[in-house]
Amino acid sequence: MSGSIEIPIWLFLLILAFAAITFASHFLFPSVRWFLRRRMERVVARINARLERPIHPFKLARRTDMIQRLVYDPQVTEAIVDYARTEGVREDVAFEKARDYAREIVPSFSATAYFGFAIRAARWLSRSLYEVKLIRKDAGAIAEIDPEATVVYVINHRSNMDYVLVTYLAAESSALAYAVGEWARVWPLSGLIRSMGAYFIRRKSRDDLYRRVLARYVAMATAGGINQAMFPEGGLSLTGELATPRVGLLKYIVDGWDAEGRDVVFVPVALNYDRVLEDRVLIAAGKSGERRFRGRLGEALAFLGRHVWLRITGRFRRFGCAAVSFGPPVTMRDFVRERGRKPEALATLLMGRIAQVMPVLAVPLVAQVLRDGAMRSEAEITRAARQIAPDAAEDLVPLGLKALLSRRLIREVPGGYEILPDQADAVTFYANSIAHLDQEHAAAAQ
Repeated sequence: MSGSIEIPIWLFLLILAFAAITFASHFLFPSVRWFLRRRMERVVARINARLERPIHPFKLARRTDMIQRLVYDPQVTEAIVDYARTEGVREDVAFEKARDYAREIVPSFSATAYFGFAIRAARWLSRSLYEVKLIRKDAGAIAEIDPEATVVYVINHRSNMDYVLVTYLAAESSALAYAVGEWARVWPLSGLIRSMGAYFIRRKSRDDLYRRVLARYVAMATAGGINQAMFPEGGLSLTGELATPRVGLLKYIVDGWDAEGRDVVFVPVALNYDRVLEDRVLIAAGKSGERRFRGRLGEALAFLGRHVWLRITGRFRRFGCAAVSFGPPVTMRDFVRERGRKPEALATLLMGRIAQVMPVLAVPLVAQVLRDGAMRSEAEITRAARQIAPDAAEDLVPLGLKALLSRRLIREVPGGYEILPDQADAVTFYANSIAHLDQEHAAAAQ
């Protein structure tokens, strides 16, 4: 027993490596995970103490556990069996495909990343680029929402800044989960977005198995109390108008809702801007009829360079106002009791409430008055603007004229102002955001 054994050095090093791995996996890694988990729990406890709606355990579950829970869910198992039968493949092959979909969808929320980085970055970027205004908020109705209910903010989609703006404004209320498209599935952006609780979706996927896995995840997250934000239009508005809503995610929520479980409250949110950063790209895509944004890297870098130079030289001016307005909430229980499980009707109702509370800002207001191409004096513009914004026209019209002149969308001529010949599309783009309000006033006056 006390004899010696000679072995090659490479084998000795291999044995040491296996021993180190075994020690780490059985003793070191569990201890580190326990330490980090305890640290995260303390962080979450401090955050929950100041949030109106605390972070629920579902959002804090380990990603590997959530993936397992999702793929072994009875409804997903049924979808796997159906897929295997339809496609003529083995069930284990279909199961692995479902597992891949689950890995793609399920986020890995980090309270530190969300509240330590995302909120601060969203606050800085929002205030840096815009004067942020909360035009209207039904504080009473929102305050009366059941604390145990899942809140879903339903938002019109004007700009990629929407994500930033809503994240900033909801910072004191709760952590939001977004559904993001394929554009965000690039490294390292995907890891950061996933850590902030967002989940990826394939908007144009026709794979029934994928859709059933996604539907089940959305239903589970909703039942687990995950507060969410969604854009029912499915993409950025290319014309500035409110688009016809798509019912994909809303359908998953409505169909998966358990009447015996927690309620779901939908809060309509209307966003509007004096300047949309992507306006030229969106207008070009709308004219071409293709939702392909052909923004070039060189153009983006040039814009960023100009922005940085203006800040360094102290000549930067914010892009006007970014305004948010909250409409009356809709509870799932009340809606289902009155109208049944009809996601199309729910989407129409919510988009209607978004339209009703759309913020009226300086640039859209003046653009709406001048959109017909006629030359008008400031007094005439103000008089027409009072039909849309009776209490704010005198304040907004001078600001709107100044902004449109500085951006060379209109020009001052003897007797008034008119649109520059090659800028009609841009003026119409901004006017469209509130055109429905002008139409409503005109109809009411008849």
